[in-house]
Amino acid sequence: MSRSALVENVTAMLSDAGFLVSERCAIRPKSFDVAARRGRDTVLVKILGNIDAFDGQTGAEMRRLGEYLRATPMVIGLRTRDEDLKPGVVYFRHGVPVLSPDTAMDLFVEEVPPLIYAAPGGLYVNIDSEILADVREDREWSLGKLASELGVSRRTVSKYEDGMDASVEVAAKLEELFEAPLTSPVDVIDGADEVRDGEPTPEDPDVNPEDEPIVTVLTRVGFDVHPTERAPFKTVSENERQRQQMLTGHSEFTKTAEKRARIMSSVGKVTETTSVYVVERATRDAVDETALIEESELEEIEDADELRDLIRERGGESA
Repeated sequence: MSRSALVENVTAMLSDAGFLVSERCAIRPKSFDVAARRGRDTVLVKILGNIDAFDGQTGAEMRRLGEYLRATPMVIGLRTRDEDLKPGVVYFRHGVPVLSPDTAMDLFVEEVPPLIYAAPGGLYVNIDSEILADVREDREWSLGKLASELGVSRRTVSKYEDGMDASVEVAAKLEELFEAPLTSPVDVIDGADEVRDGEPTPEDPDVNPEDEPIVTVLTRVGFDVHPTERAPFKTVSENERQRQQMLTGHSEFTKTAEKRARIMSSVGKVTETTSVYVVERATRDAVDETALIEESELEEIEDADELRDLIRERGGESA
């Protein structure tokens, strides 16, 4: 399957599952292909045939964007260099969960979350430690007795009851022994941090020198500004007082800039984020819902309220 066909299939699947899906980010470099939202759940999705193409720089960018936009970064792909991705299994690359299209279909359309995740050493499942302890005690088995049945140490069984996950083989043996379901699903949307590498959110990249005047103004009027490297926008900015988030682009207003502004508008609708494109000279007020503001106008802005009002005047914000 070509990558274009895969992107179309995944986008259609998300739409069928009730997600509002953004326009495809068809400008390089790009850290994600589409943003999608259903209810309170927002995902940023990278779609790849071979997930080995997903590098650390892109993973770091997606994790930062997920933090700033309150979204879950995710890769949907078909295979690695060595094998196809297994259905029902969550993989991880650079701290980002990776699903096969079948796993994504089960999760989003059928609402059946995966039970298995891949980690160094094999495939694992989450064991419900409280249920395990209860069924062992109901059976009046000691830790040593269960350890002997499983072929592991007493200390290992104790760790299972303290919350350590188990291999697929051990989990299957436990459920066979006690004739009860003991596993809990991997919460890809809210709980992936529990089973992936416990790394902090990667630090922001340096500001592009061309964008420093824009960042300076936004910082002066009260925004925390986060530069990006591979997104269709230059920064994500947050103003806690106004509870406002803003995607910002900056360049000459060319055909490519217009395309970026349109993508920003689409992503902004999904993430419920204002979008603004700063240009040297604007020939119109907005591109879709991305407001166009001239550099000279931005420099004269004195506070966040004034910027918000200007964006509304340009038709770049619906509220």
